Amino acid sequence: MPDPRPVASSYTPAAGYHILTPFYDFGVAVTTRERVWRDRLVHHMALAEGEVILDIGSGTGNLALAIARHSRGVRYLGIDPDEAATRIARTKTAQIVPSPEFRVGFFAASAIDDWPSPAKIAICLVLHQVGLEEKARLLREAWQVLAPFGKLYVADYGEQRSRLMRLLFRLTIQQLDGVQDTQPNADGMLPVLMREAGFRDIRELETFRTPTGAIAIIEAGKPRT
Repeated sequence: MPDPRPVASSYTPAAGYHILTPFYDFGVAVTTRERVWRDRLVHHMALAEGEVILDIGSGTGNLALAIARHSRGVRYLGIDPDEAATRIARTKTAQIVPSPEFRVGFFAASAIDDWPSPAKIAICLVLHQVGLEEKARLLREAWQVLAPFGKLYVADYGEQRSRLMRLLFRLTIQQLDGVQDTQPNADGMLPVLMREAGFRDIRELETFRTPTGAIAIIEAGKPRT
Protein backbone atom coordinates (compact mmCIF):
# COMPACT_ATOMS: atom_id res chain seq x y z
CA MET A 1 0.00 0.00 0.00
CA PRO A 2 1.19 3.59 -0.58
CA ASP A 3 2.97 5.23 2.34
CA PRO A 4 0.51 7.87 3.70
CA ARG A 5 3.20 9.99 5.30
CA PRO A 6 4.38 13.28 3.74
CA VAL A 7 7.55 13.07 1.70
CA ALA A 8 9.52 15.78 3.49
CA SER A 9 12.54 15.43 1.22
CA SER A 10 10.42 16.61 -1.74
CA TYR A 11 9.46 19.88 -0.05
CA THR A 12 10.46 23.01 -1.94
CA PRO A 13 10.15 26.43 -0.22
CA ALA A 14 7.74 28.96 -1.70
CA ALA A 15 10.33 30.67 -3.91
CA GLY A 16 12.49 27.61 -4.49
CA TYR A 17 15.01 28.52 -1.78
CA HIS A 18 14.42 29.66 1.82
CA ILE A 19 16.56 32.77 1.30
CA LEU A 20 14.17 33.93 -1.44
CA THR A 21 10.96 33.65 0.61
CA PRO A 22 10.78 37.43 1.40
CA PHE A 23 10.78 38.10 -2.37
CA TYR A 24 8.18 35.45 -3.22
CA ASP A 25 5.17 37.76 -3.52
CA PHE A 26 6.94 40.14 -5.90
CA GLY A 27 8.32 37.31 -8.01
CA VAL A 28 5.01 35.48 -8.34
CA ALA A 29 3.12 38.67 -9.16
CA VAL A 30 5.55 39.54 -11.95
CA THR A 31 6.05 36.08 -13.45
CA THR A 32 2.63 34.40 -13.17
CA ARG A 33 -0.05 37.12 -13.58
CA GLU A 34 -1.07 36.09 -10.09
CA ARG A 35 -3.76 38.70 -9.43
CA VAL A 36 -5.59 37.61 -12.58
CA TRP A 37 -5.71 33.87 -11.98
CA ARG A 38 -6.26 34.11 -8.20
CA ASP A 39 -9.27 36.37 -8.67
CA ARG A 40 -10.63 33.99 -11.31
CA LEU A 41 -10.05 31.06 -8.96
CA VAL A 42 -12.11 32.75 -6.25
CA HIS A 43 -14.80 33.47 -8.83
CA HIS A 44 -15.00 29.80 -9.80
CA MET A 45 -15.07 28.65 -6.18
CA ALA A 46 -18.20 30.77 -5.58
CA LEU A 47 -17.75 30.69 -1.82
CA ALA A 48 -20.86 31.19 0.29
CA GLU A 49 -21.05 32.80 3.71
CA GLY A 50 -20.25 30.25 6.39
CA GLU A 51 -18.43 27.85 4.05
CA VAL A 52 -15.13 26.32 5.10
CA ILE A 53 -12.24 26.36 2.63
CA LEU A 54 -8.95 24.56 3.12
CA ASP A 55 -5.87 26.00 1.39
CA ILE A 56 -3.19 23.32 1.04
CA GLY A 57 0.16 25.06 0.67
CA SER A 58 -1.12 28.42 1.89
CA GLY A 59 2.27 30.10 1.44
CA THR A 60 2.27 33.82 2.18
CA GLY A 61 -1.51 34.11 2.39
CA ASN A 62 -2.35 35.43 -1.05
CA LEU A 63 -5.40 33.23 -1.52
CA ALA A 64 -6.78 34.36 1.84
CA LEU A 65 -6.43 37.96 0.66
CA ALA A 66 -8.13 37.20 -2.66
CA ILE A 67 -11.02 35.50 -0.87
CA ALA A 68 -11.41 38.50 1.44
CA ARG A 69 -11.64 40.80 -1.61
CA HIS A 70 -14.55 38.90 -3.12
CA SER A 71 -16.33 36.93 -0.36
CA ARG A 72 -17.73 37.53 3.11
CA GLY A 73 -18.03 35.30 6.14
CA VAL A 74 -15.88 32.46 4.78
CA ARG A 75 -13.88 30.38 7.25
CA TYR A 76 -10.40 30.06 5.75
CA LEU A 77 -7.99 27.35 6.94
CA GLY A 78 -4.45 27.21 5.57
CA ILE A 79 -1.59 24.78 6.10
CA ASP A 80 1.98 25.06 4.85
CA PRO A 81 5.33 23.55 5.94
CA ASP A 82 7.17 26.86 5.41
CA GLU A 83 7.31 28.67 8.76
CA ALA A 84 8.73 31.89 7.28
CA ALA A 85 6.00 32.07 4.64
CA THR A 86 3.34 31.42 7.27
CA ARG A 87 4.64 34.28 9.43
CA ILE A 88 4.28 36.58 6.42
CA ALA A 89 0.76 35.24 5.80
CA ARG A 90 -0.36 35.95 9.35
CA THR A 91 0.96 39.50 9.17
CA LYS A 92 -0.62 40.24 5.79
CA THR A 93 -4.05 38.92 6.77
CA ALA A 94 -4.23 40.29 10.32
CA GLN A 95 -7.08 42.69 9.47
CA ILE A 96 -9.33 40.15 7.75
CA VAL A 97 -12.60 39.22 9.49
CA PRO A 98 -13.20 36.42 10.24
CA SER A 99 -9.52 35.83 10.90
CA PRO A 100 -7.85 33.27 8.62
CA GLU A 101 -6.36 30.30 10.48
CA PHE A 102 -2.86 29.21 9.49
CA ARG A 103 -0.98 26.13 10.61
CA VAL A 104 2.67 25.22 10.00
CA GLY A 105 3.09 21.63 8.90
CA PHE A 106 2.98 19.15 6.06
CA PHE A 107 -0.55 18.51 4.91
CA ALA A 108 -2.09 15.19 5.86
CA ALA A 109 -5.55 14.25 7.06
CA SER A 110 -4.11 13.53 10.50
CA ALA A 111 -2.49 17.00 10.66
CA ILE A 112 -5.85 18.77 10.51
CA ASP A 113 -8.16 16.28 12.22
CA ASP A 114 -9.31 18.99 14.65
CA TRP A 115 -10.52 21.20 11.78
CA PRO A 116 -13.97 20.82 10.21
CA SER A 117 -14.33 19.08 6.85
CA PRO A 118 -14.02 21.74 4.16
CA ALA A 119 -16.64 22.20 1.48
CA LYS A 120 -13.90 23.36 -0.86
CA ILE A 121 -10.16 22.79 -1.09
CA ALA A 122 -7.61 24.84 -3.03
CA ILE A 123 -4.10 23.75 -3.97
CA CYS A 124 -2.22 26.60 -5.66
CA LEU A 125 1.29 26.40 -7.15
CA VAL A 126 2.16 23.38 -4.98
CA LEU A 127 1.89 20.24 -7.07
CA HIS A 128 4.51 21.25 -9.64
CA GLN A 129 7.07 21.57 -6.82
CA VAL A 130 6.79 18.03 -5.46
CA GLY A 131 7.55 14.58 -6.81
CA LEU A 132 5.02 12.31 -8.46
CA GLU A 133 4.52 10.21 -5.33
CA GLU A 134 3.87 13.31 -3.23
CA LYS A 135 1.48 14.77 -5.81
CA ALA A 136 -0.55 11.57 -5.60
CA ARG A 137 -0.44 11.53 -1.79
CA LEU A 138 -1.59 15.14 -1.47
CA LEU A 139 -4.53 14.49 -3.77
CA ARG A 140 -5.52 11.29 -1.95
CA GLU A 141 -5.46 13.04 1.41
CA ALA A 142 -7.36 16.02 0.00
CA TRP A 143 -10.07 13.61 -1.16
CA GLN A 144 -10.12 12.05 2.31
CA VAL A 145 -10.75 15.32 4.20
CA LEU A 146 -13.09 16.96 1.67
CA ALA A 147 -16.77 16.89 2.60
CA PRO A 148 -19.09 14.75 0.42
CA PHE A 149 -20.12 16.63 -2.72
CA GLY A 150 -17.25 19.05 -2.02
CA LYS A 151 -15.04 20.59 -4.70
CA LEU A 152 -11.29 20.60 -5.21
CA TYR A 153 -9.66 23.45 -7.12
CA VAL A 154 -6.09 23.13 -8.36
CA ALA A 155 -4.41 26.24 -9.75
CA ASP A 156 -0.99 25.30 -11.05
CA TYR A 157 1.19 24.80 -14.08
CA GLY A 158 -0.72 22.30 -16.16
CA GLU A 159 -0.17 20.80 -19.58
CA GLN A 160 2.11 23.02 -21.65
CA ARG A 161 0.37 22.67 -24.99
CA SER A 162 2.19 25.17 -27.19
CA ARG A 163 5.82 25.35 -28.20
CA LEU A 164 6.15 28.81 -26.62
CA MET A 165 4.65 27.75 -23.28
CA ARG A 166 6.86 24.64 -23.17
CA LEU A 167 9.93 26.77 -23.86
CA LEU A 168 9.07 29.39 -21.22
CA PHE A 169 8.30 26.66 -18.67
CA ARG A 170 11.59 24.92 -19.39
CA LEU A 171 13.62 28.15 -19.12
CA THR A 172 12.03 29.32 -15.86
CA ILE A 173 10.12 26.88 -13.64
CA GLN A 174 12.16 23.83 -14.57
CA GLN A 175 15.38 25.72 -13.93
CA LEU A 176 14.14 26.76 -10.48
CA ASP A 177 12.26 23.64 -9.36
CA GLY A 178 13.91 20.93 -11.44
CA VAL A 179 12.70 18.80 -14.33
CA GLN A 180 11.84 15.61 -12.47
CA ASP A 181 9.15 17.13 -10.24
CA THR A 182 7.73 19.56 -12.80
CA GLN A 183 7.58 17.46 -15.98
CA PRO A 184 4.46 15.46 -14.99
CA ASN A 185 2.55 18.75 -14.78
CA ALA A 186 3.79 19.82 -18.20
CA ASP A 187 2.78 16.43 -19.62
CA GLY A 188 -0.82 16.85 -18.43
CA MET A 189 -0.75 14.36 -15.55
CA LEU A 190 -2.75 16.38 -13.01
CA PRO A 191 -6.25 15.29 -14.17
CA VAL A 192 -5.04 11.67 -14.27
CA LEU A 193 -3.73 11.86 -10.70
CA MET A 194 -6.92 13.55 -9.53
CA ARG A 195 -9.03 10.75 -10.98
CA GLU A 196 -6.77 8.10 -9.43
CA ALA A 197 -7.25 9.82 -6.05
CA GLY A 198 -11.02 9.36 -6.32
CA PHE A 199 -12.16 12.69 -7.76
CA ARG A 200 -14.77 12.85 -10.51
CA ASP A 201 -16.23 15.48 -12.86
CA ILE A 202 -12.74 16.82 -13.52
CA ARG A 203 -12.73 19.94 -15.69
CA GLU A 204 -10.10 22.43 -16.75
CA LEU A 205 -11.94 25.71 -16.27
CA GLU A 206 -9.41 28.23 -17.55
CA THR A 207 -5.81 28.45 -18.68
CA PHE A 208 -3.60 31.53 -18.34
CA ARG A 209 -0.55 32.12 -20.51
CA THR A 210 2.21 33.60 -18.36
CA PRO A 211 5.91 34.47 -18.80
CA THR A 212 6.74 31.19 -17.02
CA GLY A 213 4.31 28.84 -18.78
CA ALA A 214 0.59 28.07 -18.80
CA ILE A 215 -1.26 27.98 -15.47
CA ALA A 216 -4.54 26.06 -15.37
CA ILE A 217 -7.48 26.10 -12.98
CA ILE A 218 -8.83 22.56 -12.65
CA GLU A 219 -12.03 21.68 -10.79
CA ALA A 220 -12.94 18.24 -9.46
CA GLY A 221 -15.75 16.88 -7.32
CA LYS A 222 -16.07 14.32 -4.56
CA PRO A 223 -19.12 12.08 -4.89
CA ARG A 224 -20.87 10.73 -1.83
CA THR A 225 -19.13 7.52 -0.76
